[in-house]
Amino acid sequence: MASVDLTVMGAGAWGLSVAVACARRGAHVRVIDPHGPAAGASGGIVGALAPHVPEQWNEKKAFQLEALLMAEEYWADIARLSGADPGYARTGRLQPLADAAAVARAEERARGADDLWQGRAEWRVIAAPGGDWTPASPSGRLVHDTLTARLHPRHATLALARALEVLGGEITRDGLPEGPVIWATGVAGLEEISALAGKTAGTGVKGQAALLRPRGFDASDAPQIFADGLHAVPHADGTVGIGSTSERDYDDGAATDAQLDALVARARGLCPALAGAEVVERWAGVRPRARSRAPMLGPHPFRENAFIANGGFKIGFGLAPLVGEVLADLVLEGTDRIPESFRPEASL
Repeated sequence: MASVDLTVMGAGAWGLSVAVACARRGAHVRVIDPHGPAAGASGGIVGALAPHVPEQWNEKKAFQLEALLMAEEYWADIARLSGADPGYARTGRLQPLADAAAVARAEERARGADDLWQGRAEWRVIAAPGGDWTPASPSGRLVHDTLTARLHPRHATLALARALEVLGGEITRDGLPEGPVIWATGVAGLEEISALAGKTAGTGVKGQAALLRPRGFDASDAPQIFADGLHAVPHADGTVGIGSTSERDYDDGAATDAQLDALVARARGLCPALAGAEVVERWAGVRPRARSRAPMLGPHPFRENAFIANGGFKIGFGLAPLVGEVLADLVLEGTDRIPESFRPEASL
């Protein structure tokens, strides 16, 4: 077996995106995860790659925009390498607007998108078009943006794993780390950093989600709907990912309960196509949220020759293509282009 140049701890979306980026540059990468790929939060079912609103611009929003704009090419290449479909499509998003004040605010954000989104996507206020996939909107108006995309998280993570193997990397459930080590261990990693720091660096937030199958309606190419904090994300197979709850207090991170029942009931009221939709899967998992609410990327503050890629709460898959590149830059080339607010110290 060839010697290992670096090790990634964790086979979720961020760990594997870093591993793939390093393998593309010729490094022999070992990924170690006792549970295997897509076992944690990256094994979910919703997959909304949605931008922050185009206002009050900052380095986090700029980083996210760059990642979302590179996503189409990135995931197409992962599909080519792996022979597996990550389920990516840039299908856009609809958001209902409650009243005249919300319409005015959305129109101001449209002007912000014109300035900030480089002419590569739009945020527009439109009249609600009607039809089975139109969400109820008290104002009769919707936001339609063309930057939002979707993928299937579980399928995308497994596609990353297969792409890494094609590039010569290895994934194992045990073994010893060699070379520089990138810690992409999600909630367990946040707990370890908190223990080492003697204070909370982040925490796990449970999310429950469901896959619905509309009756008599093919939503596979429809835009996402985001209404009252609820995402409805159509997938290529005709199912619709519904999510998610955000639970700080929980006993079992993998259990679904009445909170998901309530979420499904709300989803069935979003638009006519989802009324009476069949539940085909229920899912729950715990997602890593850094104390700063920004991603946690950069040199590990408590380990030598080690780095962190963690804290991708709700935006993990959207940022994954760029997270992989900036960590590969740092670890393999010593080039540091990580935003200051993303550094681990910002959460300590």
